[in-house]
Amino acid sequence: MTDRRILYATAFIRALATGMVGVLLGIYLARLHLSPSQIGFVVGAGLVGNAAATLLTTALGDRWGRRRFLIGLTLATAAGGLAVSLVSHPLALGVAALLGMVNGMGRDRGAALVLEQAMLPGTVTDAQRTRAFAWYNVTQDVGHALGGLMAGLPVLLREVQPLSEETSFRLAMGTYSLLVLLPFLLYLALSRHTEAVGGLETRTVLPESRRILWKISSLFALDSLAGGFLTTALLAFFFYAHFGVSEEIVGLLFFAARLANALSHLGAAWLAKRIGLVNTMVFTHIPSSLLLATVPIAPTFPVAAALFLLRESLVEMDVPTRQSYVMAVVRPEERTLASGVTHLVRMAGWAVGPFAAGLFMEGMSLATPVFIGAGMKILYDLLLYAAFRNLKPPEERGAGEKKDG
Repeated sequence: MTDRRILYATAFIRALATGMVGVLLGIYLARLHLSPSQIGFVVGAGLVGNAAATLLTTALGDRWGRRRFLIGLTLATAAGGLAVSLVSHPLALGVAALLGMVNGMGRDRGAALVLEQAMLPGTVTDAQRTRAFAWYNVTQDVGHALGGLMAGLPVLLREVQPLSEETSFRLAMGTYSLLVLLPFLLYLALSRHTEAVGGLETRTVLPESRRILWKISSLFALDSLAGGFLTTALLAFFFYAHFGVSEEIVGLLFFAARLANALSHLGAAWLAKRIGLVNTMVFTHIPSSLLLATVPIAPTFPVAAALFLLRESLVEMDVPTRQSYVMAVVRPEERTLASGVTHLVRMAGWAVGPFAAGLFMEGMSLATPVFIGAGMKILYDLLLYAAFRNLKPPEERGAGEKKDG
C-alpha cells in the first residue's frame, strides 16, 4: 500500500468515528441530563483539547517524527473516548473530552490532519495536488456519512438486547474508542519518505511566508469561530430538540449530508481548474451560509432537512481547495508549520464557539447560534476574497508571474 493510500485509509477510519460521535455526542449528553450550556462546555472542552494537540503537533511533530507523533495522538484519542463512555459528571466528561480530543464537530479536523496534510503534497505533483486533496476529503466524507449512519447504533443495540438507553449510548461511545484506535496499525506502515524534508531540525520561515500565514490565519480564525457555533453535535441537538426527531433520523440526515459533502469535493477540484482556488472557496461558501440561515425558519423538519442538505452540497467545497492553496503558497519545508498554524487557529475558534452557542441556546433560542454562525461565515468569505484574490498558486500563474500577496 502506497503512502497516499495509507493516508486515505487513516482519514476514512478516523472520519467514520468522528462522524458517529459528532451526531451522538450532543444527544448522549442530553440523555445524561446535561443542560444545553453543559453540553456546550463538554463539546468545547473536546475542541480545546484538539487545539492544544494541534499546537504540540505544529511545534514538535517534525522533530519527534511524523509517524511517531501520529501514533501517540491515536492512543490518546482512544483513551479519551473510552473515558467519555464511562463517566457521567459534567466536569469529568469535560476533562475526558479535553484529554481525549473528542471532536464534536462531526468532521475530522483534529491534530492528525496537520501531519497528514503536510505529507500528502509530497506524494503527488503540483498539478495533481488539488485532486489528491479532493480525494482525501472524499474518503473523509464517505467515512463521515457512514459514521452518521452508525449514530443509529444505540437504537440497534436496544432492539437486539434489552438495554437501557444510557447503556446503549455508552456502548456506542465505546465503539467510537475502538474505531479511533485502528489507524495505529496503518501508521506503522508509512515509509520514511513521509517524514519532514531535510531531517527533523527546526526550520526558518521566510518573511513572505510568515506574512501570508498571518493574513490567512487571521481570516481562518473568524471562519472557525463561526464554525464553532455550528458543530455537528450542536446542530444534531438542534434538530433533535427543535423538531423532536430521534437520534436515528438525525443520523440518517447527517449520513446524507456527508454524502453530499463527498460529491462536492470532486466538484471543487473540477471547478478550481476553471475559476481558481480562491474563487472556488468564496463563491461556493457564501450561498451555503445563506441556505443555512433558512433552516431555523423552515416550517417542518422535511423542509429544514432539504435546505440543510442543499447547504451541505456546497459548504465543503472550500475544504480541499483551501488545503491545497495553503500548501501551495509556502515552501515544502514550511508545510507542517503552515498546516499546523492554520489548523491551530481553526481549532481555537471551534473551541470557543460551542461555549457561546450553548449559552445562546439556553438563554435565547435554539436557532440563535445558526444565524450568528451563518453571518460570520459570509463576512469571512468577503474578507478572504479581498485579501487573496491576486495571490495565485503555482498551477494558476502565467509565465513569469511571481507570488504577490
